[in-house]
Amino acid sequence: MSTLTGVVIAKLVGEPVFAAALAVSLAIAAMSLTRSLHPPGGAAALTAVIGGQSVTSLGFAFPIPVALNAVVLVAMGIGFHKLARRQYPHLVIPTPTNTHLTADVPPQLRSGYQEADVDAALSELGETFDIDRGDLNRLVREVSLQAAIRTRGPLLCSDIMSRDVILISKDVQAIEARALLLRHNIRTLPVVDQAGRLAGVIGLRELALAGADIEQSMAQAAVASPHDKALALLPVLTDGRTHAVVIIDAGRNVLGLVTQTDLLAAMSGLPA
Repeated sequence: MSTLTGVVIAKLVGEPVFAAALAVSLAIAAMSLTRSLHPPGGAAALTAVIGGQSVTSLGFAFPIPVALNAVVLVAMGIGFHKLARRQYPHLVIPTPTNTHLTADVPPQLRSGYQEADVDAALSELGETFDIDRGDLNRLVREVSLQAAIRTRGPLLCSDIMSRDVILISKDVQAIEARALLLRHNIRTLPVVDQAGRLAGVIGLRELALAGADIEQSMAQAAVASPHDKALALLPVLTDGRTHAVVIIDAGRNVLGLVTQTDLLAAMSGLPA
């Protein structure tokens, strides 16, 4: 995009100095509007203006090798981040919403700092940071969570999980799953396959939409390791949908269950 901008300006404007300034300015404006700001983009536009006869002779074909190089770089970036197990390209995390269709603010946003506090802090600092406001909000919340984990001690999932877990096979009928939920007064049943590995979870919400077979209606399970920090489950157990996290080993065998009640009881006994 920035290279094409430079080519257009080079053809329309005769004065090199003015053309260079205009090309770089428009390239930066275009990248800002498309949320693809990258400093070398301005340099690419500048190259198209000051490249002389070699660029002029190519005309609108000049951006093609630049575009091909960009595609190769993006492909390499995706490959590198896949190997490093990092998300790339960056995905915007959606803002928490109230899943109960009421006017209340989602539980995650009712305590601690608010988005208005982020705006006030940015205004007080009087600076512009090269980070999206939503990402900044997510970063600060993660910092708060990690600080809580550090200051409240090494409480692990294995310390608070239920170990006598009521399981159900994915081959059973929905009526049996409903009976187990009601008999044991629980909200989530881990569903296992014939080898005993976790396949999903089922609750009354899923059963309300289920047919005779639960396999087609079970939901994806939220999982954790017994060695994970228990407080790290807070974001999951306060999303408005998840009532329990299934604790599994490397082979997806069910070792335990941490419910909202388990975590709340554990936190009530921790020092402030």
